[in-house]
Amino acid sequence: MDTEAVSNSEVLSEYKAQQSNERGFRFIKDPLFFTSSVFVKKPERVEAIGMIMGLCLLVHNLAQRKLRKQLSATNEQVKNQVKKLTDKPTMRWIYQMFQAVHLVTINGAKQVSNLTQERQDILRHLGKYCCQYYLMFSSE
Repeated sequence: MDTEAVSNSEVLSEYKAQQSNERGFRFIKDPLFFTSSVFVKKPERVEAIGMIMGLCLLVHNLAQRKLRKQLSATNEQVKNQVKKLTDKPTMRWIYQMFQAVHLVTINGAKQVSNLTQERQDILRHLGKYCCQYYLMFSSE
């Protein structure tokens, strides 16, 4: 390695930056993810799954970043797993909060059940497209 082109501190900084990317993929080890139930043999399919997982991680991180920035900008907070207020919630917790929300059709009309005020506030922070997905119409 050419020590004149890259300094020791730059190499160390790049090495440490890898951790943030690798941390994003720790969900693969989670038993709820069912990684062991995915069987692919063709290299093209392995590449496709890798690409999809990378895109999902990107969307996940962008959503978390947007929510945290909006909470910080509006000086608001949401409850975390232990019911304490935070302006830095994880998207994993937000996903768990929304597991109880369901789309139901009653007499041909679509309705969203269990969409509490707290969940509506989170959706507003995530933007108009998230609001529309849950049949809320944002004023943005």
